[in-house]
Amino acid sequence: MRICLSIVALALLLMLASHESLADDAKPYTIQNGKVDKGTYNGYRRYGDACMRCHGPDGAGSSYAPNLTDSLKHLSKETFEETVINGRKNVTTSNDNVMPSFGTNEDVVTYLDDIYSYLKARSDGVLDRGRPTRIGDDS
Repeated sequence: MRICLSIVALALLLMLASHESLADDAKPYTIQNGKVDKGTYNGYRRYGDACMRCHGPDGAGSSYAPNLTDSLKHLSKETFEETVINGRKNVTTSNDNVMPSFGTNEDVVTYLDDIYSYLKARSDGVLDRGRPTRIGDDS
């Protein structure tokens, strides 16, 4: 009886771990027929207002700020948020990279999830460059 209970407990633990890993894999965006959800579209707009001047169109990078579509292939959402909110300084003998803090910019902090969703969709390769079309927008 003890062995059966141990096996059942182990099976339940494995199921929970599997469920948690599936939740971690959930995408923060929805794309249907090449169209994006409202939050991802808003992220595109907010990115254009606050981030594009340094990181370039569509998150593709510039001569002085990294390509965010590459960065988000290995950065966690938490690291992304921390960097945007607190900024980052990476100064070495060959580099002088400074990301300013946007923690007091309400237009960024309030919509940080949307900005992340847009950039993550770009990073995952499911959203092309340029202005996306929203789901339900027939124009």
